[in-house]
Amino acid sequence: MPSAATEPTATEPTAAVGADAAPTLADLTTLRVGGPVGRYVEATTEAELIDAVRGADDAGVPLLVVGGGSNLLVSDEGFDGVVVRDVRQGLDADLADSCGTDGACGGASLSLPAGQDWDAFVAEAVANEWVGVEALSGIPGTVGAAPVQNIGAYGQEVSGVVASVRTWDRATGQRKTLTLSELEFGYRSSLLKRTMRADPTGGDLWYPTPRYVVLQVDLQMRLGSLSAPIGYGELARRLGVEVGQRAPSAEVREAVLELRGGKGMLLDGVGPDARSGDPDRWSAGSFFTNPVVPVEAAEVLPADAPRFPVRSATPTTTTGPALGEVDPSLVKTSAAWLIERAGFTRGFGLAGEQSPARLSTRHTLAVTNRGGATAQDVVALARAVRDGVRDAFGIELEPEPVLVGLTL
Repeated sequence: MPSAATEPTATEPTAAVGADAAPTLADLTTLRVGGPVGRYVEATTEAELIDAVRGADDAGVPLLVVGGGSNLLVSDEGFDGVVVRDVRQGLDADLADSCGTDGACGGASLSLPAGQDWDAFVAEAVANEWVGVEALSGIPGTVGAAPVQNIGAYGQEVSGVVASVRTWDRATGQRKTLTLSELEFGYRSSLLKRTMRADPTGGDLWYPTPRYVVLQVDLQMRLGSLSAPIGYGELARRLGVEVGQRAPSAEVREAVLELRGGKGMLLDGVGPDARSGDPDRWSAGSFFTNPVVPVEAAEVLPADAPRFPVRSATPTTTTGPALGEVDPSLVKTSAAWLIERAGFTRGFGLAGEQSPARLSTRHTLAVTNRGGATAQDVVALARAVRDGVRDAFGIELEPEPVLVGLTL
């Protein structure tokens, strides 16, 4: 799509990779499926990233910006367009050292490029006692993808520390900074994500890359050795605290990595056991989001169905560590519980144990590639699970990964 305004072009050529050396989408995604790319570009500067995005839009060529590839499922036919990967790393930190009467000392204002590896940043945050992302340990992907999806786990969401996001607006051809209120965070959602499908006529104007391409994420984090309040029962029990209490951030990170590792929700080489070659880790993480339903709909679920409070995406106060406000009209239930009760056990495959795509042997929420699976194999299994849950409970599970060239 042509740009509506002019920005400076890149000061050096964008790093385009030759056709013979270009990776496939299977190489670029954690599910390890997907076909060839039309043109592959690695951006090492912000100018290169903008230049690649604008060039594709000006030429009317489909655009796919890839981070860690942990939230993508791309067709076996591949993507006949430009695939751009931001490989920038690093961060800028501005630390305040003033202490209040409550003993809380200052805060950290951080600026990170979109390409920065997320878990490497979390490890650095915990080491430096920057509070608010410790429960998000082990999540694969990049910093730039985090606010798009409003990543979350174990009662914590990235929206709790985001101050603003600097983007490239594909509609205007200009940089645009979106503040916390403008980002409109929700459960696994944001304005950024919603602009992927922003055509009022019902089409997909920007898909599969949002209108706003993330360039930089600015975070505001508290300083301290204790975590943000623990918001998830399983994690609280592992730490020996009550929900709402705090624990040493280093212990929270260690506990989360252990919990994720036990469920196969870590990449190869990550976590306490640092194992590799484990097909349970060849997935897109949680394939379905946990359903958020009206209280009335939750009342018709079986009595033993999990029911969790739905909290606002941002804390109730900025003057101290806090959880989000509970919405009494909504209830969150467990997608994994629904899947299991609908008859899909751990390790389930459409063709039994020989299935190339199966549910994880450790957690039914992950659809895994056991080696040699195609994108169609993954979709067929996910579709069967979605339909089975709908038939059993009347709840439609929503996929968490972005599907490119595929429908569920």
